[in-house]
Amino acid sequence: MTDFVGSFRAYLADEKHASVNTLSSYVRDISQFQTWLLERGAMDLRKVKKDMIGEYLDHMKVIGKSPATITRCTASIKSFYTYMLQAGFIKTNPAKAVASVKVERKYPEILTSKEVELFLEQPKCVDEKGFRDHAMLELLYATGIRVSELIGLDLDDVNLTVGFIRCDSKEKERIIPLYQGAIKALQDYVRDIRPRIVADDEERALFVNMNGGRMSRQGFWKIIKYYQEKAEIEKEITPHMLRHSFAVHLLQNGADLRSIQEMLGHADISSTQIYTQVIRKQLTDVYHKAHPRA
Repeated sequence: MTDFVGSFRAYLADEKHASVNTLSSYVRDISQFQTWLLERGAMDLRKVKKDMIGEYLDHMKVIGKSPATITRCTASIKSFYTYMLQAGFIKTNPAKAVASVKVERKYPEILTSKEVELFLEQPKCVDEKGFRDHAMLELLYATGIRVSELIGLDLDDVNLTVGFIRCDSKEKERIIPLYQGAIKALQDYVRDIRPRIVADDEERALFVNMNGGRMSRQGFWKIIKYYQEKAEIEKEITPHMLRHSFAVHLLQNGADLRSIQEMLGHADISSTQIYTQVIRKQLTDVYHKAHPRA
């Protein structure tokens, strides 16, 4: 029997120039669909009917596949049968009228401005750990950088005289300004605290753990969780939630999307546009809760 999956793979690679991830996902989806057909005695991919595709997608729902996975699988099957028709292997496309699954859009969860203030107030500047943690959290919210970028910062990446940090990520350098409170927190930490806890004078890491070495991702996550509990904030705070909050709060206060895109290091403006939708959703929610006729 002709290896239709193999020829589909070659088509995606050679003619559509699909990425490695797309190629892998589509071929895996069709292979799994073929396995399901074989288990039901359907040997030939050319003889598949629309109802069989619908039954398979229903099967995916039953076994607990997410809407996003089912949507991707639907796209894979549609693409496969479009190819089969173009290649002359079939005369009609059984997937043409198959409806795509509607995926409920998930918006990034953010902290309110009051929650951010409460959270940033938790580290008490009474000992080395408090000063360090205060500086880390202020910097994270001030810049919206990722946790990997935060713990990757070196002393040379911070210019407190001018008030900015330099962040290198994915081969692209970006300069991000700091507000005065973050500058003050970093000044106190770099001048008075870091020299006391750093283990080696040759260590260049900006933030070090209490043993004097570079802060780890796991160590920073523990810090986040500790202060979330202290603040008694019910939301599950993550470093990325602070990044989302940074972006949304800037938008709410008049910043333009291009500037936020630059500070976040997004390659594509569409990644940044999700934050305008977060604000739109918030307004819609407020309207439906508050309007007397809503």
